[in-house]
Amino acid sequence: SSGNGRPCGAFQAFSLFVQAREVPGAARGAAVRWRCCRLAFEELSGIHRHVALQHGGDIGRQAEQAAAERSPPGGPGAAGTADGPDARSRGGPEVSCALPDTSRVSHGDLTSKVGEVLLYYCYCEVKDPEKLCAWQKALCQHLHLTGKVRVASEGINGTVGGSKVATNLYIEVMLSQPLFKDILCREDFKSSAGGAHCFPDLRVGVFKEIVPMGIDPKIVSYKETGIHLSPQEFHREVEQYLAQASQGQSDTILLDCRNFYESKIGRFQGCLAPDIRKFSYFPSYVDENLELFKDKRVLMYCTGGIRCERGSAYLRSKAVCREVYQLKGGIHKYLEEFPDGFYRGKLFVFDDRYAICSNEDIISACRYCGTLWDQYKLCSSQHCRQLVLTCPSCHNKGLTACCPVCQEKELQVTSRASGQTLKEECECTRRRPRVPIEHVSQSMLDTGK
Repeated sequence: SSGNGRPCGAFQAFSLFVQAREVPGAARGAAVRWRCCRLAFEELSGIHRHVALQHGGDIGRQAEQAAAERSPPGGPGAAGTADGPDARSRGGPEVSCALPDTSRVSHGDLTSKVGEVLLYYCYCEVKDPEKLCAWQKALCQHLHLTGKVRVASEGINGTVGGSKVATNLYIEVMLSQPLFKDILCREDFKSSAGGAHCFPDLRVGVFKEIVPMGIDPKIVSYKETGIHLSPQEFHREVEQYLAQASQGQSDTILLDCRNFYESKIGRFQGCLAPDIRKFSYFPSYVDENLELFKDKRVLMYCTGGIRCERGSAYLRSKAVCREVYQLKGGIHKYLEEFPDGFYRGKLFVFDDRYAICSNEDIISACRYCGTLWDQYKLCSSQHCRQLVLTCPSCHNKGLTACCPVCQEKELQVTSRASGQTLKEECECTRRRPRVPIEHVSQSMLDTGK
């Protein structure tokens, strides 16, 4: 039900539709309890799935009709309705639970393996994250999408994969969601070739933050973000920064907000890329290196823009920088405009692809022999989840772990009885300081290194 006690229109319509398909007099545990489309169903989950897949359009029309009958004179937006003048003062508009009509779409088109992966986020006030989460889960299942969606009182952050038909329907429904009206637009969805196969499953959940920085959104809000620059504006700024740096005149820091394994395989020329393992370490990184940012102009960037929203807000809260700018739409949008611009190498993505390519540059090397290589694989040691760059030649030699410690553990595991677990010990994480202190000289910044 909604926050004011009224049932959500689509959920109520769905429930009534299922109820109307009950077999008269059928008791709980009976062989057949529901009938629909000449099919018999014994389990509630079975009829629910059938109705969601085959009757989404019917549910939507029933919900709209019921909503129209409930609307008072004056139409949508009239005083006292969910979207009335005082709706935003109560924490934003109600969540619409409508699902798109897929009755005219073939099952093959909806589930095609040839598709794309969408990356998006929307910061807005969500007064009922649980309801938004439930709708997102139902929507993604309805469209056969996989991926990850994080919902919080501060908004939504999603990476989903599916067929082109499914992702287009997803975008249309998201844009029609009253919660995101006038905030989210089609350009906010970053896409790349892929599909549902890029993710092992669908994970939708409610969290405190839509991007895990580890700082309460009430303390550092997305509303205090830096100045957004379009890809064209950011490109000009980087061009000017590199030109000035080569002459030893730069007062700017080009800051990569991502993790070390992301910037290792691709980054902007002349950037400062923190050697941190998680974005939740970024605030501590800023705190430990405040002198570095004093009186500087900071140009920030990340994959899709979301980490910069909170990261720039945190940096601004320290009141040491002269100005803080961020790349709107992140590297994704920049590469659409400038595939051969100042970003070189691959773009790391958080799915089974690991990276997507925009130019032919390889800026990283094999962990073992040093030859140019930028295709990640998971460490072969069962207890470790680190990523490793190992070229085909070294891989064929059995060098498949992220470090010598894990390589030795892998040999131990394969020579012992199956099922035995070993404590995680990884040289990669043990030797890396949680928060690095930058010993960056002015001359290094001036040359753009």
